[in-house]
Amino acid sequence: MQTIGVIGAGQMGAGIAQVSAQAGFRVILADVALDRAEAGKAGIAKALARLVEKEKIAEDDRDAALASIEPVGSVAAMGDCALVIEAATEREAIKRAIFADVGKVLGADAILASNTSSIPITRLAQAAPDPARFMGVHFFNPVPVMGLIELIRGLATADATVAAVEDYAKALGKQVVRANDAPGFIVNRVLMPMLNEACFALGEGVATMQDIDLACQLGLNHPMGPLTLADFIGLDTCLEITRVLFEGTGDPKFRPAPLLVKYVEAGWFGRKAKRGFYDYSGAVPVPTR
Repeated sequence: MQTIGVIGAGQMGAGIAQVSAQAGFRVILADVALDRAEAGKAGIAKALARLVEKEKIAEDDRDAALASIEPVGSVAAMGDCALVIEAATEREAIKRAIFADVGKVLGADAILASNTSSIPITRLAQAAPDPARFMGVHFFNPVPVMGLIELIRGLATADATVAAVEDYAKALGKQVVRANDAPGFIVNRVLMPMLNEACFALGEGVATMQDIDLACQLGLNHPMGPLTLADFIGLDTCLEITRVLFEGTGDPKFRPAPLLVKYVEAGWFGRKAKRGFYDYSGAVPVPTR
């Protein structure tokens, strides 16, 4: 059984670990402390239990998947991994530190990949032990539900690395698109300007929050409005990606909306903080503005 390492046991990392285990891979799930990695596995157990209740998977499949996931408190145990995926917060300095750390134990033929949603892969590869065995593998949230993975190669990424990661992605049952190493890649290059513009529209008083969301939801046939989606993604993450787009292109059209910046400075990150554009502290989300 091939072993996959996942660094970061938050929402994205746990999702990657879950789909990898369900696809038959052995998974080592790491975080900065063992209790955080164990909490990530506990969340996976709850998610799989819901799938059993809905009769989407069998109990034996759930048990096998959970047995395949080993939570650890450091990357020291990842020496046997064929592929290691970093799924930490969208901060370049943090990712670079992780690459340096895992590089000390990474096998000679192992591939290191980043789940970054916007940071240039060629630049991140400078911190990787071998840029030829490094690339971007961008999953979407929630990982078990979303059927897409963006693959991004850096300037030095080897063809064999791309082929191996694509095989892994397909083994998960995901559709694959290949993006060039440009800020935001495909999806966030298109999505983030729309979410950012919705923040501008709200801040400038174009319409109420509810009307902006409803107009885009029904007028564009989207499953949720842009402000609701921003809360779901995390306003801090939206701001980080928008800043990468702005700084990476130098184009003023990517300038972060002042209201988005203000909410992040207030710690109103969206659903995960129980407050963003909407208030999630109760059973039903209500507007905070």
